[in-house]
Amino acid sequence: MRTSDFNYNLPSKNIAQRPAKPRDSSRLLILHRESGAIEHRTFTDILDYVNPGDMFVLNETRVIPARLAAKKIPTGGAAELLLLQQEDSRTWEVIVGGRGIGVGRKLALKDGTTAEILRDLGQARRLVRFDAPIAERLESIGEIPLPPYIHQPLQNADEYQTVYARQPGSSAAPTAGLHFTEHLLQQIRSCGIKIAKVTLHIGLDTFSPIRSENPLDHPIHREWCQCSAATAEEINRVDQSGGRIFGIGSTTVRTLETASRQAAPGKRVGAFEGFTDLFIYPGYQIKSVDAILTNFHLPRSSLLLMISAFTGRERLLATYRTAIENDYRFYSFGDAMLIL
Repeated sequence: MRTSDFNYNLPSKNIAQRPAKPRDSSRLLILHRESGAIEHRTFTDILDYVNPGDMFVLNETRVIPARLAAKKIPTGGAAELLLLQQEDSRTWEVIVGGRGIGVGRKLALKDGTTAEILRDLGQARRLVRFDAPIAERLESIGEIPLPPYIHQPLQNADEYQTVYARQPGSSAAPTAGLHFTEHLLQQIRSCGIKIAKVTLHIGLDTFSPIRSENPLDHPIHREWCQCSAATAEEINRVDQSGGRIFGIGSTTVRTLETASRQAAPGKRVGAFEGFTDLFIYPGYQIKSVDAILTNFHLPRSSLLLMISAFTGRERLLATYRTAIENDYRFYSFGDAMLIL
């Protein structure tokens, strides 16, 4: 297995810059794993592929306004902080933008809050301590960070949030969930489909390509996730009654596969809360879900390897070629694929 085996060429015109309006009007490619058959549908047609007693598992993380403009003290030079991970109420791991931001440097945010660089974590990463907690004030002092391939600003911050986002903590959205509307969720429930929630706070490393030719040399990113005991019980109950588990997005699958390590014999998942460093790639058997809803992922990415573990590499790349030929929109604001 080589990283170059997971490369493909994507015309820039296929990279979605704006979300579909309404959200559930996006296109939906259906891939049947066993036969390789492909169908081209609209997202609302997802109801045609579920049965009463099935379950959708959603990641209810919420993207925080993690991009903070700052100025260097005392020079006033421009700087930027991109929050990655909260260590305690005042301490965060961040990515810094600007020159000369080393250990001991102090920065001022626009509301007067100051920050001091405590530790150099390598490259542009730093450990920063603010003089007061900032989590509750991010809505007023921060901006929503967007992936590097999106060049148009948001018309409103909710465009990059799922309609069911509840738990603040992500630097990026769980994009498979962006296709759902409140109306569609009501339809799903009225059809007898159960809905469960997990949380995984997505880090910016989710966008990082694998640079080593051997993907197993890639330092896989850690993310905090939670599958509660009540959610695990719901999932196991659906499974034991013959229902299928649909993982809505790669982050949900990563959470559930981590929780599957805690499962009792005969169960799909167990309760889990903490950091996961699970790396899913071809050869790994995904056990927690029967179907995956996902967007189209970047080449040479860990997410592409994860989906390849579910479909097989050659079948997935052939499906991507078909999607490109049929002008599907790719990446965060793009169309979706349901893998059955």
